[in-house]
Amino acid sequence: MKISYLSLLLFLICFKSLGQKEMLKLNIQVIDSVTNTPLENANISIKPCSCGGMSDAEGLFSISLPAKSYQVSTSYIGFKENRQTLVLGKNTFVKVFLNEDQGNLSEIIVKAKKDNLESPQMGLLALKASELKKIPAALGEFDVLRSITLMAGVNNSGEVSNGVSIRGGTLDQTLLLYEYAPVFNPTHLFGLFSVFTPDALASVDIFKANIPAKYGGRSTSVVDIKVKNPLVDKFKLSGGIGLVSSRLTVETPLIKDKLMVIAGVRAGLTDFLLPIFSKDLKNIKANFYDGTIKLMYLPTRKDQLSFTGFYSKDFYQIDLITKIKGFTSEINQYDFETNNGTLKWLHNFNDKTSLKTVLVRSYYTPKNIIPELESSNKIEYQSKINYSSLTTEISQYVSQKFDFYSGVQLNKYKINPGDLNPGTATNVLPISLLEENSYELSAYSNFNWNPSSHLSFAAGFRYNQFLFQGPYVLNIYDETGNVILDSEFIKKGEKVKSYNNLEPRFGASLKINKTTSIKASYSKANQYLQNIYNSTTPLPTSRWKTSDSFIKPQSSDSFGIGVFKNINDGAIDLSLEGYYRNSKNNLTYKPGADFFLAESVEQSLQQIKGKAYGVELSFKKNGGKVNGWLNYTWSRSLLRSDGDELANRINNNNWFNSDFDRPHVLNANIFIKSNSYNTISFNFTGQTGRPYTIPNGIFQLKNVDVPIFLERNNSRLPTYHRLDFSWKIENNKKENPRWLGDWTFTVYNVYGRKNAYSKFYTQRSGNLDKDYFGGFALGSYQLSISRSPVFALTYNFTFH
Repeated sequence: MKISYLSLLLFLICFKSLGQKEMLKLNIQVIDSVTNTPLENANISIKPCSCGGMSDAEGLFSISLPAKSYQVSTSYIGFKENRQTLVLGKNTFVKVFLNEDQGNLSEIIVKAKKDNLESPQMGLLALKASELKKIPAALGEFDVLRSITLMAGVNNSGEVSNGVSIRGGTLDQTLLLYEYAPVFNPTHLFGLFSVFTPDALASVDIFKANIPAKYGGRSTSVVDIKVKNPLVDKFKLSGGIGLVSSRLTVETPLIKDKLMVIAGVRAGLTDFLLPIFSKDLKNIKANFYDGTIKLMYLPTRKDQLSFTGFYSKDFYQIDLITKIKGFTSEINQYDFETNNGTLKWLHNFNDKTSLKTVLVRSYYTPKNIIPELESSNKIEYQSKINYSSLTTEISQYVSQKFDFYSGVQLNKYKINPGDLNPGTATNVLPISLLEENSYELSAYSNFNWNPSSHLSFAAGFRYNQFLFQGPYVLNIYDETGNVILDSEFIKKGEKVKSYNNLEPRFGASLKINKTTSIKASYSKANQYLQNIYNSTTPLPTSRWKTSDSFIKPQSSDSFGIGVFKNINDGAIDLSLEGYYRNSKNNLTYKPGADFFLAESVEQSLQQIKGKAYGVELSFKKNGGKVNGWLNYTWSRSLLRSDGDELANRINNNNWFNSDFDRPHVLNANIFIKSNSYNTISFNFTGQTGRPYTIPNGIFQLKNVDVPIFLERNNSRLPTYHRLDFSWKIENNKKENPRWLGDWTFTVYNVYGRKNAYSKFYTQRSGNLDKDYFGGFALGSYQLSISRSPVFALTYNFTFH
């Protein structure tokens, strides 16, 4: 009887199992077909089960379903909907590539609507490369840095510059990363172009406030540029041919679904163009090259390995008379290059937990070459930065209300301040400065918490331990700090000085209603690596220096508050942000300083206080055939010394304008999609002229008028304004063409504004007209880089 009952029970279990269908796993990854980056919050709808969901931060969505045929629809704002039929007969992984919908795509979405209102992150500009490409640029070349200077709070140092200034900070106070690796000189061609290979770019994130805890090493801001992931299953060729530069990029799988690569190169040979712009440029030469390669290997479903290599090289020559102890030259040559490498391993333990490890090496080698007049001999000055970094970070998505990440980072700085090789010149002695070695160990953690649908928080901290080691000559100075009383040599590897600092970061967002939110933020940041320069040692041969016994780390405390509003369901975005930053140990040079190849560079430097504050108003229209933005910023950036010695006082210890003080900045941009073949865009920028120094008086020395400079940045250049134009013509009539091409025509400085780059003083010669010059032989002259419209034409293409 017992056997009969047991047999009946087994029969019922087997019958029930046979009545159930086997459940299979369907994994979908949603990817932007242009940038090959995952799309978060893409909507996935599955029929006939009437199920689905949203993709996560990696673009992934997973669901268990019975074996059957399904209709899967994938949609994302600004992209064409993808529909396909899947026959689920086994566990399946599908990549869905979405294409931009040019008719409905917002050209200038800075952040998704949800994040714009609900995220506690302030001061974030998140841009795709496809959006930046539509902004008119100089000489027809798409450029990241020049494009982001049209955003509120982002500026540069002039018509041509070697970086960006964010909210009044100096160029070196912005951490500029290219696929996790720092870039110390980000520009080509006197600052007209950035060095980043255009077709290899995926996105750029600019953090102007409340910097996330994973970033460290700079006191003001972060610009994080990412390279495309080569998640491709077929060959793709793209590039462009232009007057200034030409480029070519290849994307292709090497091993199907396992190993893929993207490789892009660009070259600019502009020697023949410069004399066309101005006869004054006939002796100027400028050539540049850059290249990016990224390999991605997918050994398992849970692991992703990638290697990114980047190379950039520039050579340019300018007319500049140089005399060094009997050595005379009429030209100066600059030759500098960057070599970066990034190795990343991403391991997903499950759908919610992942571990990321990143190894970075970065080399920057600037060289200044001075050819001797009527001789084959050259004087060469060279310096070098060797940067290494290892980061390990774990992140976990706990729930919709809470997620976090934590990590550790070890940085090594190895700096060669400078070597001077005089060649065969007998009057110039060779110089080799001591190498500098330092380490920075950081631990950090950051979390996001959404206790309710109206309130969200982001908080984190970063703890830094900085160590500066020998070899080093430690000088002992008198009370004035100008006379060396004694010195001590510290051997290689021995401790010279250490610093440790804690950096808290905090942000909060309160959603008042469906369309309006208020945000506040605070962040503290420290900087152990700084760039030293003045008028005698401008970029790119300026000197980099880590903190030591005399040069303390720069630090800043930043506060922000803002109001954000969406109108017509996100068709229009409005924002008003105010900020205040208090800083100390800002590095500047003493009056009359000359630190070129100086062994005791601290004698020429001093560290002073700073403050920056302002209000940024932004208006954006996100869609339609006509869209664009309007940004207005009112801000101040001020510095003040506190030296007791008269020789160490700047402007008598009163607040004075920093080099990046621009009280009024107005930027406007408009895109017009007239039809499927023509896109027209304009951008306008206008701003208060940058500060510069004028003499407070003049005295005569041996019949020569000599200016007296008692104050710094006590005047301003004229107001800067410029209009640019771009016209893109597409002629792709086929529905699914394998070859896509377009012509892009640009005009930089449409109405030929002669904006002042600088003003300088020199002796006048010849007969002086007293009615005009007052009899003074000292004249003021203005230098303009662009004095007429600059036209450019580029052909861009893509082949699948």
